[in-house]
Amino acid sequence: MHDTLFDLIKNAHNILIFTGAGVSTQSGIPDFRGPQGIWKNRNPIYYQEFMSFEESRIDYWQFKLDGWQEFQSARPNSIHQAIVKLEKMGKLCCVVTQNIDGLHRMAGTTEEKLIELHGTNSFVECQTCHETSDPQPHFDYFTRTGKPPCCPCGGYLKHATISFGQNLREKDLDSAVDKAHKADMVIALGSTLSVYPAAEIPRITARNGNPYVIINRGETDHDLFEFLTKKIDDDIASVFATVMDKF
Repeated sequence: MHDTLFDLIKNAHNILIFTGAGVSTQSGIPDFRGPQGIWKNRNPIYYQEFMSFEESRIDYWQFKLDGWQEFQSARPNSIHQAIVKLEKMGKLCCVVTQNIDGLHRMAGTTEEKLIELHGTNSFVECQTCHETSDPQPHFDYFTRTGKPPCCPCGGYLKHATISFGQNLREKDLDSAVDKAHKADMVIALGSTLSVYPAAEIPRITARNGNPYVIINRGETDHDLFEFLTKKIDDDIASVFATVMDKF
Protein backbone atom coordinates (compact mmCIF):
# COMPACT_ATOMS: atom_id res chain seq x y z
CA MET A 1 0.00 0.00 0.00
CA HIS A 2 1.23 3.50 -0.89
CA ASP A 3 4.09 2.00 -2.89
CA THR A 4 4.09 5.07 -5.13
CA LEU A 5 4.86 7.34 -2.18
CA PHE A 6 7.61 4.99 -1.03
CA ASP A 7 9.21 4.97 -4.48
CA LEU A 8 9.00 8.75 -4.82
CA ILE A 9 10.73 9.24 -1.45
CA LYS A 10 13.30 6.57 -2.29
CA ASN A 11 14.22 8.28 -5.56
CA ALA A 12 14.31 11.83 -4.17
CA HIS A 13 17.39 13.41 -2.63
CA ASN A 14 16.22 16.82 -1.40
CA ILE A 15 12.64 16.69 -0.08
CA LEU A 16 10.75 19.73 1.19
CA ILE A 17 8.17 18.88 3.86
CA PHE A 18 5.34 21.39 4.28
CA THR A 19 3.29 20.91 7.45
CA GLY A 20 0.02 22.29 8.79
CA ALA A 21 -2.27 21.87 11.78
CA GLY A 22 -3.21 18.28 10.88
CA VAL A 23 0.27 17.19 11.94
CA SER A 24 -0.21 18.68 15.41
CA THR A 25 -3.73 17.42 16.11
CA GLN A 26 -2.31 13.96 16.80
CA SER A 27 -0.30 15.56 19.61
CA GLY A 28 -3.49 16.93 21.18
CA ILE A 29 -3.37 20.43 19.72
CA PRO A 30 -6.67 21.51 18.12
CA ASP A 31 -6.64 22.73 14.54
CA PHE A 32 -7.97 26.06 13.35
CA ARG A 33 -9.77 25.51 10.04
CA GLY A 34 -11.08 21.94 10.19
CA PRO A 35 -14.72 20.94 10.80
CA GLN A 36 -14.18 21.32 14.55
CA GLY A 37 -11.52 24.00 14.20
CA ILE A 38 -11.02 26.89 16.60
CA TRP A 39 -12.10 29.50 14.05
CA LYS A 40 -15.55 27.86 13.79
CA ASN A 41 -16.38 29.16 17.25
CA ARG A 42 -14.05 32.10 17.70
CA ASN A 43 -13.03 35.07 15.60
CA PRO A 44 -9.30 35.66 15.24
CA ILE A 45 -7.82 38.88 16.61
CA TYR A 46 -6.16 40.87 13.85
CA TYR A 47 -2.78 42.44 14.41
CA GLN A 48 -4.01 46.02 13.97
CA GLU A 49 -6.77 45.37 16.52
CA PHE A 50 -4.17 44.04 18.96
CA MET A 51 -1.99 47.11 18.48
CA SER A 52 -4.88 49.59 18.65
CA PHE A 53 -7.20 48.45 21.45
CA GLU A 54 -6.53 47.26 24.99
CA GLU A 55 -9.74 45.21 24.88
CA SER A 56 -8.33 43.28 21.92
CA ARG A 57 -5.05 42.70 23.76
CA ILE A 58 -7.00 41.34 26.74
CA ASP A 59 -8.98 39.03 24.45
CA TYR A 60 -5.74 37.90 22.82
CA TRP A 61 -4.07 37.01 26.11
CA GLN A 62 -7.19 35.24 27.37
CA PHE A 63 -7.29 33.18 24.17
CA LYS A 64 -3.63 32.27 24.56
CA LEU A 65 -4.10 31.44 28.24
CA ASP A 66 -7.05 29.14 27.43
CA GLY A 67 -4.89 27.03 25.12
CA TRP A 68 -1.57 27.30 26.92
CA GLN A 69 -1.84 24.03 28.85
CA GLU A 70 -2.45 22.08 25.64
CA PHE A 71 0.67 23.55 24.10
CA GLN A 72 2.69 22.92 27.24
CA SER A 73 1.69 19.26 27.49
CA ALA A 74 1.93 18.45 23.76
CA ARG A 75 4.69 16.11 22.61
CA PRO A 76 5.92 15.15 19.13
CA ASN A 77 4.10 12.28 17.44
CA SER A 78 5.08 9.66 14.87
CA ILE A 79 4.77 12.15 12.01
CA HIS A 80 7.33 14.49 13.57
CA GLN A 81 9.62 11.53 14.22
CA ALA A 82 9.26 10.29 10.64
CA ILE A 83 10.39 13.71 9.39
CA VAL A 84 13.41 13.54 11.68
CA LYS A 85 14.20 10.14 10.21
CA LEU A 86 14.07 11.66 6.73
CA GLU A 87 16.66 14.22 7.84
CA LYS A 88 18.91 11.51 9.31
CA MET A 89 18.70 9.69 5.97
CA GLY A 90 20.11 12.80 4.31
CA LYS A 91 17.00 13.32 2.18
CA LEU A 92 15.50 16.40 3.85
CA CYS A 93 15.82 19.77 2.14
CA CYS A 94 13.88 21.50 4.91
CA VAL A 95 10.65 21.59 6.89
CA VAL A 96 8.45 24.59 6.16
CA THR A 97 5.75 24.65 8.81
CA GLN A 98 2.68 26.75 9.46
CA ASN A 99 2.55 25.35 13.00
CA ILE A 100 3.50 27.48 15.99
CA ASP A 101 3.78 24.68 18.58
CA GLY A 102 7.53 24.03 18.39
CA LEU A 103 7.01 20.26 18.07
CA HIS A 104 9.28 19.87 15.03
CA ARG A 105 12.13 21.39 17.02
CA MET A 106 11.26 19.27 20.06
CA ALA A 107 11.27 16.12 17.92
CA GLY A 108 14.80 16.81 16.73
CA THR A 109 14.50 18.62 13.40
CA THR A 110 17.64 20.75 13.32
CA GLU A 111 17.39 24.53 13.30
CA GLU A 112 19.05 24.90 9.91
CA LYS A 113 16.41 22.60 8.38
CA LEU A 114 13.38 24.29 9.99
CA ILE A 115 11.44 27.35 8.83
CA GLU A 116 8.58 28.29 11.15
CA LEU A 117 6.74 30.56 8.71
CA HIS A 118 4.03 31.59 11.17
CA GLY A 119 6.39 32.00 14.12
CA THR A 120 6.35 30.19 17.44
CA ASN A 121 4.43 30.11 20.71
CA SER A 122 7.66 29.25 22.53
CA PHE A 123 8.44 32.82 23.47
CA VAL A 124 6.92 36.29 23.72
CA GLU A 125 8.17 39.24 21.66
CA CYS A 126 7.89 42.97 22.29
CA GLN A 127 6.30 44.65 19.29
CA THR A 128 8.45 47.75 19.81
CA CYS A 129 11.97 46.70 20.81
CA HIS A 130 11.60 43.04 19.71
CA GLU A 131 13.13 41.70 22.93
CA THR A 132 12.02 38.11 23.53
CA SER A 133 11.17 36.38 26.81
CA ASP A 134 9.60 33.28 28.36
CA PRO A 135 5.78 33.32 28.19
CA GLN A 136 5.06 31.92 31.68
CA PRO A 137 5.78 35.04 33.77
CA HIS A 138 3.55 37.05 31.44
CA PHE A 139 0.73 34.52 31.82
CA ASP A 140 1.18 34.75 35.59
CA TYR A 141 0.91 38.54 35.41
CA PHE A 142 -2.18 38.41 33.19
CA THR A 143 -3.86 35.83 35.46
CA ARG A 144 -3.11 37.93 38.52
CA THR A 145 -4.10 41.35 37.16
CA GLY A 146 -6.33 40.78 34.14
CA LYS A 147 -4.18 43.28 32.26
CA PRO A 148 -2.20 42.54 29.09
CA PRO A 149 1.52 42.49 29.90
CA CYS A 150 3.86 45.17 28.56
CA CYS A 151 7.59 45.28 27.97
CA PRO A 152 9.78 47.46 30.26
CA CYS A 153 10.25 49.68 27.20
CA GLY A 154 6.48 50.26 27.12
CA GLY A 155 5.83 48.15 24.03
CA TYR A 156 3.03 45.61 23.77
CA LEU A 157 3.93 41.95 24.33
CA LYS A 158 2.64 39.27 21.99
CA HIS A 159 3.69 35.72 21.29
CA ALA A 160 6.25 35.52 18.50
CA THR A 161 3.64 34.27 16.07
CA ILE A 162 2.28 35.83 12.91
CA SER A 163 -1.21 37.15 13.59
CA PHE A 164 -3.92 37.74 11.02
CA GLY A 165 -3.08 40.97 9.20
CA GLN A 166 0.59 40.77 10.17
CA ASN A 167 3.22 40.28 7.49
CA LEU A 168 5.38 37.18 7.47
CA ARG A 169 9.02 37.71 8.39
CA GLU A 170 10.69 38.49 5.09
CA LYS A 171 13.80 36.44 5.82
CA ASP A 172 11.70 33.34 6.59
CA LEU A 173 9.62 33.69 3.44
CA ASP A 174 12.71 34.32 1.29
CA SER A 175 14.41 31.27 2.78
CA ALA A 176 11.35 29.08 2.16
CA VAL A 177 11.12 30.21 -1.46
CA ASP A 178 14.84 29.52 -1.95
CA LYS A 179 14.51 26.02 -0.49
CA ALA A 180 11.42 25.33 -2.59
CA HIS A 181 13.42 26.05 -5.74
CA LYS A 182 16.21 23.71 -4.59
CA ALA A 183 13.98 20.77 -3.58
CA ASP A 184 13.43 17.81 -5.89
CA MET A 185 10.17 16.70 -4.21
CA VAL A 186 7.57 18.27 -1.93
CA ILE A 187 5.19 16.57 0.50
CA ALA A 188 2.42 18.60 2.15
CA LEU A 189 1.15 17.10 5.41
CA GLY A 190 -1.99 18.13 7.29
CA SER A 191 -2.64 21.48 5.65
CA THR A 192 -5.71 22.77 3.82
CA LEU A 193 -3.21 24.80 1.76
CA SER A 194 -5.53 27.78 1.93
CA VAL A 195 -3.36 30.38 3.68
CA TYR A 196 -1.12 32.44 1.44
CA PRO A 197 1.66 33.22 0.86
CA ALA A 198 2.65 30.09 2.83
CA ALA A 199 0.63 27.75 0.59
CA GLU A 200 2.49 28.97 -2.48
CA ILE A 201 5.70 27.26 -1.28
CA PRO A 202 4.82 23.67 -2.35
CA ARG A 203 3.60 24.92 -5.73
CA ILE A 204 7.04 26.38 -6.49
CA THR A 205 8.71 22.97 -6.21
CA ALA A 206 5.95 21.31 -8.23
CA ARG A 207 6.05 23.90 -11.01
CA ASN A 208 9.76 23.17 -11.38
CA GLY A 209 8.79 19.69 -12.55
CA ASN A 210 9.21 17.80 -9.27
CA PRO A 211 6.80 15.35 -7.56
CA TYR A 212 4.17 16.91 -5.29
CA VAL A 213 2.25 14.71 -2.83
CA ILE A 214 -0.46 15.91 -0.46
CA ILE A 215 -1.51 13.82 2.54
CA ASN A 216 -4.48 15.33 4.34
CA ARG A 217 -7.79 14.21 5.79
CA GLY A 218 -10.28 16.21 3.73
CA GLU A 219 -10.12 18.63 0.85
CA THR A 220 -7.33 21.10 0.22
CA ASP A 221 -7.09 24.11 -2.08
CA HIS A 222 -4.45 22.28 -4.14
CA ASP A 223 -6.46 19.13 -4.90
CA LEU A 224 -7.03 20.26 -8.50
CA PHE A 225 -3.59 21.83 -8.97
CA GLU A 226 -2.34 20.80 -12.41
CA PHE A 227 1.14 19.89 -11.16
CA LEU A 228 -0.04 17.71 -8.26
CA THR A 229 1.37 14.18 -8.47
CA LYS A 230 -0.79 12.46 -5.84
CA LYS A 231 -3.38 13.33 -3.21
CA ILE A 232 -3.90 10.88 -0.34
CA ASP A 233 -7.03 11.55 1.71
CA ASP A 234 -6.24 9.57 4.83
CA ASP A 235 -4.78 9.71 8.32
CA ILE A 236 -1.32 11.26 8.01
CA ALA A 237 0.41 9.05 10.56
CA SER A 238 -0.98 5.83 9.10
CA VAL A 239 0.30 6.87 5.67
CA PHE A 240 3.47 8.93 6.00
CA ALA A 241 4.86 7.48 9.24
CA THR A 242 4.06 3.94 8.04
CA VAL A 243 5.82 4.50 4.73
CA MET A 244 8.86 5.96 6.51
CA ASP A 245 8.96 2.88 8.76
CA LYS A 246 9.82 0.84 5.66
CA PHE A 247 13.15 2.62 5.23
